[in-house]
Amino acid sequence: MRNQDRRLPVWIGLALAGLLSACSGGDAADPAPRPVLVERPQGGPDAAIATFAGEIRARRESPLSFRIGGNLVRRLVDAGERVREGQVLAELDPGDQRLQAEAARAQLAAAEAELARVRADRARYQTLARDQLVSRSAMDAQDAAWRAAEERARTARAQLDVASNQAAYATLRAPRDGVIASRAAEAGQVVAAGQAIYTLAGDDGREVAIALPESRIGEFRLGQEVEVELWDAPGERMRGSIREIAAAADPQARTFAARVALAPEAAARAALGQSARVFVARNGERAALSVPLSALQPGPGGGHAVWVVAPGTGALRLVPVQAGTPGQARVPVLSGLSPEDWVVSAGGHLLREGLVVAPVDRDNRPVVVASAAGADAPR
Repeated sequence: MRNQDRRLPVWIGLALAGLLSACSGGDAADPAPRPVLVERPQGGPDAAIATFAGEIRARRESPLSFRIGGNLVRRLVDAGERVREGQVLAELDPGDQRLQAEAARAQLAAAEAELARVRADRARYQTLARDQLVSRSAMDAQDAAWRAAEERARTARAQLDVASNQAAYATLRAPRDGVIASRAAEAGQVVAAGQAIYTLAGDDGREVAIALPESRIGEFRLGQEVEVELWDAPGERMRGSIREIAAAADPQARTFAARVALAPEAAARAALGQSARVFVARNGERAALSVPLSALQPGPGGGHAVWVVAPGTGALRLVPVQAGTPGQARVPVLSGLSPEDWVVSAGGHLLREGLVVAPVDRDNRPVVVASAAGADAPR
């Protein structure tokens, strides 16, 4: 029993020695390379181009309304229908206007009858005046009565014209060829003078309505050439130019409303209300490579830099670059990178110079960064 008690500390010592040797062996082992997300810079002209979402609109959009108020009795067209110049679109109840026109016509008839009587009296007085059978003052009174009767007839004729126009205003006609973009009234509704009944989109041109950011409004100018891509035709770009830029920013969105005029051949393909994208080249920037915004890091001496995986070794190096104007998700790199580089696209603030990493792509597949040209590809 005493011999077993004496051997117990020996076994404990051997066990502790084994544990210490195991720990020291683990510290000596090299840590596994840290996986990092990498991608190659994207190239092409789009790197130095800003993109804006917009909507196809007509160059001339006219709200159509009656010039008089009344009860809307007929609505002859609906939204989306094509109309021709002079086509009847809607009608008001013409009863009151018809009665006013008849009353004006009766007043004109009475005024003309009075004028005829006064004219006959004046002719008789002229005959008597030549024979000196009436006084000069009596002849002057007849002349004054004749002129007053003529003015009353002229006034009655003008009132009839106004009443006739009022009756014609009860019919709403299309002022030009186009498409009914929207309607805002129904039959049976009482409408006021000037209240919009339809919105007519004319056929004389199509434009894209976009909003330009306040922070970059100085980059855009009237007449600037742009490209337009319809959402239903990706990759097919049409020519256009900036036709209009608002003089003041929207007080809520802080953006400037702008219109992009489409070329005639492009306008025929665009449908009203269709979504589109407008591509505008940034002033003073050339086509460049681009990297994600998350890849951009502070440079060692100021400026910008990106982490690049060294070919063959997998070690990281911080490469200074010249960055352009950032976009929504990417930033153009004007110098410092080549299309063959593998750039760390995320987590750069946790890395250091010379760290050996295990690059992977967005599908979590290992990437071989080889030195030979054309050998860099996912396994």
